Amino acid sequence: MALYLEHFGLREPPFRITPHTDFFFDGAERGPTLEALLYAIQHEEGIVKVVGEVGSGKTLLCRVLIERLPKNAETIYLAKPSFTRVEIPYAVADELKIEFPRGRATIALRALQDRLIASYAGGRRTVILIDEAHAMPEETLEQVRLLSNIETSRHKLLQIVLFGQPELEEVLALPSLRQLKDRITHSFRMRPLSQAEAANYLSFRMRAAGFRGPDVFAPEAVALIARAASGLSRRINILADKALLSAFSQGTHAVTRKHARAAIADSEFAPPWRARRPFAAYAAIGAAGLALGTGAAWLLLSWQDAPPAAASTAAAPPATPQQAPPPPAVPAALAAAPPPEPPLPLLQREKLARLAGYNAARYPLLSARLAAMRERIETEPDERYSIELYITDNSDPARVERFLMRARDLVPIDEVFVLPVADGNRYRIWALYGVFPDRGAAQQASGRLPPKYQQAFQTQPRSFAELRRAL
Repeated sequence: MALYLEHFGLREPPFRITPHTDFFFDGAERGPTLEALLYAIQHEEGIVKVVGEVGSGKTLLCRVLIERLPKNAETIYLAKPSFTRVEIPYAVADELKIEFPRGRATIALRALQDRLIASYAGGRRTVILIDEAHAMPEETLEQVRLLSNIETSRHKLLQIVLFGQPELEEVLALPSLRQLKDRITHSFRMRPLSQAEAANYLSFRMRAAGFRGPDVFAPEAVALIARAASGLSRRINILADKALLSAFSQGTHAVTRKHARAAIADSEFAPPWRARRPFAAYAAIGAAGLALGTGAAWLLLSWQDAPPAAASTAAAPPATPQQAPPPPAVPAALAAAPPPEPPLPLLQREKLARLAGYNAARYPLLSARLAAMRERIETEPDERYSIELYITDNSDPARVERFLMRARDLVPIDEVFVLPVADGNRYRIWALYGVFPDRGAAQQASGRLPPKYQQAFQTQPRSFAELRRAL
């Protein structure tokens, strides 16, 4: 069990990475996607495709779909992508417990068709859910298409749902799989969570685990976690679990920026936070948990501002056995760690005031992207770059919100930033995309923007030094 359950009043760990249907989050279009899948399956809509990045929640969606299907639906879940073309019909027949002589695929297909006809006549529907479809050989996917041909003159006898990573779309674009692609009647995409959606997701998971009280994760912590996780729910779970453990070790019931930074620093998919000044450096200060529950063992960060000589003269003498404290429930190095200091701001006070003067008028997407931009422009080094999408004198918040609503369907919304630049008594709006290590990386990323953006905008790299000067 997680070490912090009793501390936060939880009955179970809220951020396990195993798919648990009680923790299905219906935000970020997950709920509507589930309803659309149920509709497509029950109305014999042929082959359906669901695409999402690793850790976006496809497997959990699949499990919930199985639970929500009507009782007359027979579900077959195939999670092995290495099936050969010959093995697929046998695998389906085995799941349906069909007995027939082995050896010839045509016999298996005939036995399968007879069973499906009998099931349909009895009011039952048969659904095949294929996970990791992007990793299937081409000839196996072609066999899946042939399975979809099993039908009567008026009805499909087999509904097929393909779950896969974005590579599935590349596979389906191959000329050899053109017929399969043409049979796909509905396509759904599991997009990453925005910062606002990540906040709702964290709150939902906590409450589903039994938490009662105000939200634990501070907005600044949510912003850091969502960005470091690239909006992917599995990564959010990992970071949130570690951030909760950090807060527990310091005896607090709120997850703040420093707890999120500590969690991110230990994660392989997110680089550790860098010091923003030459004299500051990060150092690991201790292990973060016992081999219990989640088995969390990770490092917190601390700022080392003292020069080496001062550190050596201030070293304390080794403790005697009588001075050693009893072993605590959480390692002392973790519990006693001084909180890491936030990076020093790179903006003058008057520029910060002008930046804060733009009123988002309670538009949620705009508010989130303004907050993300402010954090970036206060901390990113001068040599980092972003991509300017457009600059407009029309600063109407409703107009910017509409742009952001369209943008989240085309690009990861966490990579879109809004910078209001004061121009006398008015503001100009700069819409920006991404953060890149140098100008060349930003230019390359411009070429990967959606064609719609490349046609509509004259994009150009902007260094953070330029952005700060514009304020």
